[in-house]
Amino acid sequence: MQWLEAMWSREGKGIPKDAPKRQGLALFIEIIAREFFELVKLNLLFLASALPLITLPAAVFASASICRMMVEDRNVYLLRDYLEAMRAHALRATVWGLASGLALWICVEAILTYGAKSHESLIYAVPLAVSLLATGFIGLCSAHFVVLSVMSRRKALTILKLSALATLARPLPVLAALGFAASLWLLHVLFYPISVFMPVTINISLGLFALSFAADKAARMVLGGIDKNATESAGGAFL
Repeated sequence: MQWLEAMWSREGKGIPKDAPKRQGLALFIEIIAREFFELVKLNLLFLASALPLITLPAAVFASASICRMMVEDRNVYLLRDYLEAMRAHALRATVWGLASGLALWICVEAILTYGAKSHESLIYAVPLAVSLLATGFIGLCSAHFVVLSVMSRRKALTILKLSALATLARPLPVLAALGFAASLWLLHVLFYPISVFMPVTINISLGLFALSFAADKAARMVLGGIDKNATESAGGAFL
């Protein structure tokens, strides 16, 4: 049974030291090609650990943590690192799931209400537009919150502020990643039953990897900014 244990705990495939550094879409495709089977196993782990539903938010954070390690080309010991990330982020992930779900539910209800009212009077077009913008902002901010949480051990309120800043600074990459994730499910529906195994094998982990990859630059930017401000404040106090 050692081969079965090794499949889940062995170190992932790395990159040759003399390989040229790729950027953007080329890097995205390269990492997926290199880590494809790890992403499939990650997808299976996610489904197994999220089965009780109450553990779903923690499974999202754990999967995002593994995807971050892949983006950063760090060694991944899949089962060990996944379980450690679930334990580390369980509380924050649960609060995030409840808060994000409630906020998005309120926004969707507002969109439906004002959308129906806008047929009666154009005055409701303004709150409808505000509701649409709020829904998009909360969704993007929530996605950035997950990525920043697995990148930094700062307090939740600080991560929330940084998530809002990252959303305002670079909303399009994460929006594209969410669109890519949605397209995977669209392909599953369009090509069903041929695509029946897509959700089990790749849809979730590949979507979370796309999100982690897309949010990387904005996350590093806001984290670097707060570290720089802290260094300058410490230097000023010393002087």
